[in-house]
Amino acid sequence: MTPTRLCTIVALLVLGGAPPLAAQQAPRGTLVIAIPREPVAPIPSLWRNDQASREVSDLLFLHLADPDPAYRLGDERAWVPRLARRWTRRDSLTLAFELDPRARWEDGTPVTSRDVVLGLERGRNPALAAQTATLLTRIDRVTAEGDRVVVVRFAQAYGEQFYDAVFHAPPLPAHLLSGIAPESLATSGFVAQPVGNGPYRYSRRVAGQQLELVANDGFFLGKPGIGRVLFLTVGSPEARAAMLLAGEVDALENIFALPNWARLEKLPEYHVYPLPGLGLNYSSFNSRANGDTTLPHPLFADVAVRRALALALDRERMSRAAYGPLTRPPGAPVSALVARAVDAPPAPPHDTAAARRLLTASGWTDHDGDGILDKDGRALQFRLMVPSVSASRIRMATEMQEAWRRMGVAAELDLVEPAVFTERRNALRFDMDMYGVNQDPTPSGLTQSWSCAGIGGSNVLRYCNPRVDSLLARAQVQGRGAPRTYGQALRLIAADAPVIFLAALVAGTPVHRRFTGVRIRPESTWADVWRWSLRPGAALERDRR
Repeated sequence: MTPTRLCTIVALLVLGGAPPLAAQQAPRGTLVIAIPREPVAPIPSLWRNDQASREVSDLLFLHLADPDPAYRLGDERAWVPRLARRWTRRDSLTLAFELDPRARWEDGTPVTSRDVVLGLERGRNPALAAQTATLLTRIDRVTAEGDRVVVVRFAQAYGEQFYDAVFHAPPLPAHLLSGIAPESLATSGFVAQPVGNGPYRYSRRVAGQQLELVANDGFFLGKPGIGRVLFLTVGSPEARAAMLLAGEVDALENIFALPNWARLEKLPEYHVYPLPGLGLNYSSFNSRANGDTTLPHPLFADVAVRRALALALDRERMSRAAYGPLTRPPGAPVSALVARAVDAPPAPPHDTAAARRLLTASGWTDHDGDGILDKDGRALQFRLMVPSVSASRIRMATEMQEAWRRMGVAAELDLVEPAVFTERRNALRFDMDMYGVNQDPTPSGLTQSWSCAGIGGSNVLRYCNPRVDSLLARAQVQGRGAPRTYGQALRLIAADAPVIFLAALVAGTPVHRRFTGVRIRPESTWADVWRWSLRPGAALERDRR
């Protein structure tokens, strides 16, 4: 026995006995994740467009099944069992799920078919969850057969029935929520202290700063390898970069969204995982007058102006510079992952000559010689709203501003806080904006933001083309022809130019090398951290807390 070991034992005995059990065991670790936005409502049916809340929710509330690593979403045999241990197809319109009898809510109550029914009912309620309700319109009814079997009946046959049944609306604890009106859930005590059935428990939240989850050691699929997950809300990309440089965080979503990412990418303590993601960034045109939706926008109601402003931009160079070397501009509203499943159009080339011709043909010339194009006494100038916490979007907006200036177009950058950005965007109180969204991992999700039916939900811009709707509806029930039909819809959207498509993100997710078994999921970055673990002997001081 070494002198050091002997002194340690003597000291512990003097302090009152043998080492406690926790001190004898290897620490399970703390995973510290820096996120740009606070997850304020990590409850199924309350996610809306808040990806941060969705990602925390996926550690608290399990789905019936998860996608396989290849994301074969249309193959129900490829899905990975979670709350459901098996499923059967009774006919072309009916799926039956048998729940795992080991599954428990955090308070010890078994997960039952009533919970599945409640989750899907809330997800299909447009007053509560307009976004998911749009996607679940083809579910006809959901019924419980005893405590362990739930049956989902569809109104029509289509290839993504299984996906719709399990992906959008996880089960909710009926024994706690059935007495709470759907519209009251957001202000209920359940949001402040949710009770889940997943690998982690909700521990505590410091508003605007951090959210702590602790391992649910009774989790029926196995004790999580990491004992604690701490989400730190760090809005400033500069601050997130500084924390990574100092080793104060273990992971963050995308290193390419940070300033000086080329330096950060080389940090020896981290491994960067490339991931074709679901992130899609674009600059939206408000086709309605800023603040008055009853009138057309004086500039952007004209599709020629919209197309010209897009052609004036070198989006290939700009997207790589802002979001990393793997990102490319899409030609339509498809992320890097979704583009694999459709016949997507290419991004139009950078062509300033074509842009000038479009503007001239529409009557935009510099009549008064002040350097800004004008028409009928109105200058071609507008405000571009940008979230102040996004360095990458600010960078792109600045380059867009300069490219347009060289063509005689004046764009003033309007940097606003995220809450203000969201409020003004939803109210259509802007000219143009710089927006980012995480798509669903299937092209059927296009109906949320790019169909007439999505107006009032995710389709904030009120984009509506009945021909697009018809093609999207046809593609969703097709087999092998679906990629081509989706492509036809996407080409119509591209021709309408409701936005400038800027970047289909391919992220680089840095994770501290002391963690092993790391898998990053495109639709929910941290959903599999319960399967990670701490390398033996690699613990840091924060892992022992």
